[in-house]
Amino acid sequence: MLQDALLAWFHYLAIFVLVVIMAAEAVLLRPGLSPDTVRRLALYDRLYLASALAVLATGVLRLTLGAKGAAFYIGNPWFHAKIALFVIIGLCSIPPTLAFLRWSKQPRGYVPPEAEIRRARRWVMIESHLFILLPLFAALMARGIGL
Repeated sequence: MLQDALLAWFHYLAIFVLVVIMAAEAVLLRPGLSPDTVRRLALYDRLYLASALAVLATGVLRLTLGAKGAAFYIGNPWFHAKIALFVIIGLCSIPPTLAFLRWSKQPRGYVPPEAEIRRARRWVMIESHLFILLPLFAALMARGIGL
């Protein structure tokens, strides 16, 4: 029982870190970026990847070692919807990541054009809006709705 609670806690912490980093990226991605902000975005994006991997790892641990067991989740359509949505969000994070990497490789003092900033922000906002559905899918999944 304690193990299940700790796995849930670590999973939630990883999710909260992911949300905070996603929000920070959205806030920073505005026209008129400073060169320091460009570098900070690259750092935040690495932290975003680390937190997404932590969410995935703690989720797998909950799946395999959690109190409900893998059989409960594998047969649940909301589990599959949640995983599919997580993958879609991950795919949406690729364009901003590539932009941040490209920007960080530029000479010191580089500021990207506003069109590139808007494009990266649009992808981060799509991720953010899709992310809102994950807790709904999790709640439906946890209650066995659809089984």
